[in-house]
Amino acid sequence: MKNVIACIDGSSLSECVTTASVWAAKQMGSPLTLMHSLEKEEARTNDDLSGSIGVGSREHLLEELITLDEKRAKLALEHGKLVLENAKEFAHQAGAKQIELLQRHGDLIESLSDVEEETRLIVIGRSGSDHTQSSHTIGSHIERVARTSHRPILITVGQFKAPKNFMIAYDGREAADNAIARIAQSPLLLGLPCHLVMAGEATEERRSKLKEAQRILEEEGFEVTATIIPGKIYPVLTQYREENQIELMAMGAYAHSKVRQFFVGSNTSKMIIESDIPLLILR
Repeated sequence: MKNVIACIDGSSLSECVTTASVWAAKQMGSPLTLMHSLEKEEARTNDDLSGSIGVGSREHLLEELITLDEKRAKLALEHGKLVLENAKEFAHQAGAKQIELLQRHGDLIESLSDVEEETRLIVIGRSGSDHTQSSHTIGSHIERVARTSHRPILITVGQFKAPKNFMIAYDGREAADNAIARIAQSPLLLGLPCHLVMAGEATEERRSKLKEAQRILEEEGFEVTATIIPGKIYPVLTQYREENQIELMAMGAYAHSKVRQFFVGSNTSKMIIESDIPLLILR
């Protein structure tokens, strides 16, 4: 059975990530894996330390630095184990039944790639250990995870509570259609009122695309409110979210090429940065 993977780093958002992952695991009937990845630090030693010191002093300094790096690595390992154990206890109290702990060495992206075949959903905090919980900043790994992972990603942005509704940002393109198909076939959001929102001109073609997306969701048991609102994507979605008290947003990720994103930016990245509610990113 595929797991919900919660990325735990010991930051202030780790508890929020754990709460969200427990909710998701219950919704999907999946086991929960709490994963902590020990990143490889850049080498702190300098191969050219001779300078104005003698060879003997240089060798002694290198030995001291190597010993220090070994101690640092050992402490990081122990810290990671404590972070996972605390998260496991929190998840258990929150109602999770099947909980596994996984500690990996190396880059988070590589770690997620290694377990992708056993993964059903990734849960991660928007800001990592270097940012505050209220910071509207994408953590160093978020965009890379969203671009490389083929699994849905639930991004927490603060204290998490089980959503009572959700909104799908729909533009009729391939990434959005894929998101509709994946949401329709998943139990994660089933039972929650769905707001299907398209921004821009209400052409006949776009109305037809929206109606088809609504049909797909309703056939799977979703209660759907579908609408097209004139205007640019980000302002339209933001206003609709506020006026309708939306508690979770779902959207397809990074539909354009990197060249186009360089010139016009990415609506996905902007929504991740600015959102005050959890986001479900689907590729």
